[in-house]
This record gives sequence, C-alpha cells and structure tokens, in this order.
Amino acid sequence: MGRIPLENPRVIYDLGCGSGNVARLLADRWPAADIVGVDNSPEMLTEAADSPSRVRWEYGDLADWKPDASPSVLYSNAVIQWVPDHQELIPRLWAMLPVWRMPGCAGPDELGRETLADGGTGGKPIGSAELREAVGNRWVQDPDFYYDLLAPNATHLDVWTTEYQHVLTGDDAVLEWVTSTGLRPILNGLNDADRDVYREEYRRRLNRQYPRRADGATLYPFQRLFFVAIRA
Repeated sequence: MGRIPLENPRVIYDLGCGSGNVARLLADRWPAADIVGVDNSPEMLTEAADSPSRVRWEYGDLADWKPDASPSVLYSNAVIQWVPDHQELIPRLWAMLPVWRMPGCAGPDELGRETLADGGTGGKPIGSAELREAVGNRWVQDPDFYYDLLAPNATHLDVWTTEYQHVLTGDDAVLEWVTSTGLRPILNGLNDADRDVYREEYRRRLNRQYPRRADGATLYPFQRLFFVAIRA
C-alpha cells in the first residue's frame, strides 16, 4: 500500500476483500476516497460489515466483475492467484484503471500436487483426474509475464518478489498454515475418505520437508509476487 504514489484517489476497490482488514486500512490511508470492498463470499462480506467503517461492501466475482464507478485504484491482496487465465484477466482489469497494486502468491505447492498424484494407498493417485489437472495448472506466472502485459501502457511499474520465512509453532505447523490458504482447492475437491488419506500423507511429507528446529519452531518459506502499475 505504501508503494502506491497517489495523494488523492477518488474511488478505490479492494478486490477479494475477505473480512475487510485491508479495506479499512485503505480507508484510513485515503480518508477522502470512496472505498469499496468486493468479495465472492457472502460469509466474508457479512463478517466485514460487522466491524463499523465507512467502507461499502459489495458481492462480486473477479472472473466477470465490473466496477460500478470508474476506479482510481484497484487493490488486491493474495486473491488473483485463485482466478484462472491471467492472460485475459490482467489486461481486462488493467484497462479499467490508472493504478493497480496486486500482491500474489502461489496456489497448491509442488509437494501438494505430488501427494495427489502418488500419495494414495499403494502409491495410487488421490481424487479425480479433473482435480489433479486443475491443481496442476500454474497459478501465478513469473514476474516477466506481468511486466510484459503491463509495461506497454504503464508510466510507472514496479514488479518484485519477496520470500518470507514464516516462523510457525505447534504440531503439524505447516499443514495447519496451508490448510487455510493454498490447500483449499484440493481439500474442497476431495470426498471425505480421500481427504483423510490426502491430509495424512501430505502431513507426513510436509513434516519431513520442513522439520522442527531445535527451539521447536518450524520455518516455512513463502514467496509473494507484487506489482504496482500506473496506466499511461
């Protein structure tokens, strides 16, 4: 948010606002702007609205979303990686606005996909072929992909990656972390029996790859891609 070089944007959309934490920060940063939080989860929008703020909350799905008012800024935090076909999505959103800030992260990691492919009883695949194909897609592209899409019409463009070393605690710390993020598409696509098999095997592999340190903590590397772009 601090990298957005605007003093007085008029309309800001937080795309994939979830429970509204970032939207409320946007409202604090730009008190004169109209702030709209957009999400495709009615439950998240209800939770967001439970905390008093001047943000307006709207239902919308990024796959076909269009703004009601011309945006000054589109802000999206760790959401766009859940929407397919960035070759179409990014230019469509980019055409709507003068400024955009999008941090992204990967979907299911390679270990998660490998566990689907060979983690069943006797080394057999888990779940349907359709699920394995879907999670095998590349969720987020390399930085140069987004640079090439945005640079021809940008007067300002920052693209960077950061790898965070999350310090996690407790039993099965990495599994608990990814269950609420990149693991959701896999768990949602499995029946109860397959889900139990998958979680147990994935838990075992994660604990082997990310062992506890001597002090009991587990380090989990987590990479994010960011870009801030202003249209010409």
